[in-house]
Amino acid sequence: MNQKNVGLYIHIPFCKKKCEYCDFKSYAGKENLIDEYVKWLKYEIKEVGEGNRHDYENGRDDLAVVKTIYIGGGTPSVIESKHILQIMNCIKENYLIAEDVEATIEVNPGTVSEEKLITYKKSGINRLSIGLQETHNALLEILGRIHSYEDFLTTYQLARYAGFKNINVDLMLGLPRQTITDLEESLDRIIELNPEHISVYSLIIEESTPFYEKLNENKIILPEDEMERKMYWLTKRKLEKAGYIHYEISNFAKKGFESKHNLSCWNQEEYIGFGVAAHSYTNNVRYSNIDNIEKYIANFVSNEENENFVFHEKQDKESKMKEFMLLGLRKIEGISIQNFKSKFGENPILSYRKELEKLVEEELIEIDGDIIKLTNKGLDLANLVWEEFV
Repeated sequence: MNQKNVGLYIHIPFCKKKCEYCDFKSYAGKENLIDEYVKWLKYEIKEVGEGNRHDYENGRDDLAVVKTIYIGGGTPSVIESKHILQIMNCIKENYLIAEDVEATIEVNPGTVSEEKLITYKKSGINRLSIGLQETHNALLEILGRIHSYEDFLTTYQLARYAGFKNINVDLMLGLPRQTITDLEESLDRIIELNPEHISVYSLIIEESTPFYEKLNENKIILPEDEMERKMYWLTKRKLEKAGYIHYEISNFAKKGFESKHNLSCWNQEEYIGFGVAAHSYTNNVRYSNIDNIEKYIANFVSNEENENFVFHEKQDKESKMKEFMLLGLRKIEGISIQNFKSKFGENPILSYRKELEKLVEEELIEIDGDIIKLTNKGLDLANLVWEEFV
């Protein structure tokens, strides 16, 4: 039997309050749409999945096996846990699920309870990603977060009590008024809790956010680039010293707890997205759903669900090779030349000789035996590396 691994992404776009820096497709104040949205989300999951189950039951030998499930947002923990249970059951009924499936849900402190966490666990979810961002309440307030550090500690303790043994904690650096001492204290506090995974993202201010307006009006001031880089390297040193493996630019994990879902994306494996604004990548095609929740629901109601589909790209070999290079150079271990050859039948050293020679000369990448990877300088200037393969 030939199997191909796929990941599923489920988008829950509801939030209690929109954070000042957030440009993800999410909504505050549209709780009245939750029941209807979940109804059609499950319909979409079933419609796409029925073909997979039909192939399985009729002996097809090219089955899609779900290796990862990721429920993101928005704030998935805002909605009632019964909805998450129904979504997970719908997935199980319509897809072939791997025994070692990694099933993640994003939760925010202040929106989760013991009952919710226990229901998540019973549904088959085995990994939590907790959106903390900072441990200092004054900085959380600047970010527009609805929770305190104490709320996070309660959530973390409840998650352990509910039986979760794979927890990620999100942190941010380069925040307005954040000092390097603040960051060091936050890292120390989280290291002491010993989560299996820690993601640390630099704040990026997008045009569609309140932070963008405040920055232009000088109402917030960001750390200088040099300070932001000091924060990044402090983070890397402290987390590695504490036993975390730095396996992707912004991600650190205990051995064996690297995010399978994210790694599958960086390894250019297929995934299917469900819900408003969710993106998919199958059979070399990138596509998404529309990003208007009212229209997303209305199209299902009027039996025009094809109107929810937005085509983005049909990849040819060259675009797929470039993307493989770009995604692979997010990983700290880099790209295996042999893996590239096996996948594309070409040697990347020859295919991208000009680009690689330039990046080596600028000391942004190094080529060591079978591996092409970022240098320390390349970690700081990764965008310049990726631009070569856009």
